[in-house]
Amino acid sequence: MERQPWLLMVAAVVGTCSWFPRAAWSAALGERKPNIILIITDDQRWDALGCMGNPIVHTPNIDRLAARGAVFTNMFCTTSICATSRASFLTGQYARRHGIHDFRTPLRPEQFARTFPVVLRKMGYRTGMVGKWGLGGRLPKDAYDEFYGFSGQGRYFPKGKKGQPGEHLTEKLAANVMKFLDGCSPDQPFLLQYSTKAAHCQDGDPWPFQPDPRYNHLFTNVTIPLPRTATDMHFRALPEFLQKSEGRARWKTRFATPEMFQKSVKDYYRLIAGIDDVVGRIMTKLEEKGVADNTVILYTSDNGFFLGEHGLAGKWFMFEESIRLPLVIFDPRLPANRRGVRIPQMALNIDIAPTIFDLAGAPIPDDVQGKSLQPLLRGEPVSWRTEFFYEHLFKHPRIPPTEGVRTERWKYTRYISIDPVYEDLFDLERDPFEEDNLASDSRYADKLNEMRSKWKSWREKVR
Repeated sequence: MERQPWLLMVAAVVGTCSWFPRAAWSAALGERKPNIILIITDDQRWDALGCMGNPIVHTPNIDRLAARGAVFTNMFCTTSICATSRASFLTGQYARRHGIHDFRTPLRPEQFARTFPVVLRKMGYRTGMVGKWGLGGRLPKDAYDEFYGFSGQGRYFPKGKKGQPGEHLTEKLAANVMKFLDGCSPDQPFLLQYSTKAAHCQDGDPWPFQPDPRYNHLFTNVTIPLPRTATDMHFRALPEFLQKSEGRARWKTRFATPEMFQKSVKDYYRLIAGIDDVVGRIMTKLEEKGVADNTVILYTSDNGFFLGEHGLAGKWFMFEESIRLPLVIFDPRLPANRRGVRIPQMALNIDIAPTIFDLAGAPIPDDVQGKSLQPLLRGEPVSWRTEFFYEHLFKHPRIPPTEGVRTERWKYTRYISIDPVYEDLFDLERDPFEEDNLASDSRYADKLNEMRSKWKSWREKVR
């Protein structure tokens, strides 16, 4: 009985989707399709890249992609937790629509049949998945041509080999990436999903961030600056329920002392340096195989991460450090005047699926809520969003569920389980570090009511 959902999923995948007729597939295959590589890192915040202005982190290969491609400077997740965000990447949907709010629930077979890896495989793409799957249920090994994924968090080092050279998970995943690419042919387009464990903590381990020892030499003579809001004053400004939250509990094991802060952040950056090396190896492999000129690379993360800001660790809450992501897209087919561009429009994790459908020439399913980023990449004039809805409904005794709306200037957060309700209102233009909550300031009562109205409207619209 345990295999029944995946038997149904295979049946759904094999069957013809009514929204995507075979005639459309045949027409789509009439032209040369781009290869697509989607790289999703874990817990990498938007500013943990050199191309995003970080002067310390070591990411020369990703920075090179950015210099030859496009950087989206305002990229966000609609839910800041691994499983939910990954479901949004796959479906192009808000959590309220796809229904994944925990680590146990898989996508339903009919949902999975409409995701980009399934559709592109049916179009003739060779598909591969390497790394952290991140959703509940059985691993979808039969849904890809090659599947090297794992359930849960995985471990950076095998038991008994912590810190030993040659044993790191990033290196083992890289070997599978190369294996998949070696099996690809210029005569068949491919889709590769590469989802890293890095830079996620090894939860429950006294050594939280565990890089490959080959990177231990990095940052040894550097002092990482303490974030502006990583002070006791900023922590005390939080409501009591956040002071007692899981974010504070994890702060105590990662950032509680200056020594812990330096060690944790340096190791976090070392994990990212390891990913960057794999990106460099991918680029070299594409050149060797003669497909670099027709391979689009999308580099992003599932969610952001607190590095001690507001006295917190982890993610979950609606502060910028938690919800803002990196996004670099390199499309070698774009003209020279679209290389090295920085795109300020709001991009979301739910935009990745429709972008991949669009790149492959596939119709975008009608239940997708994101938008293709292709017009922005091409520099075309297009009407674009100026706000989005945030939701975090994961059930945990120390992670209060939140909803909210972020516009280009304002952010409204509502802690929906707190009685009486607790709200944040931040003017991000005047207060980018979210230090001054205006929700109780009578001078902003009209703005608060406006944002409440947006919240009420959005929570119905995203269903």
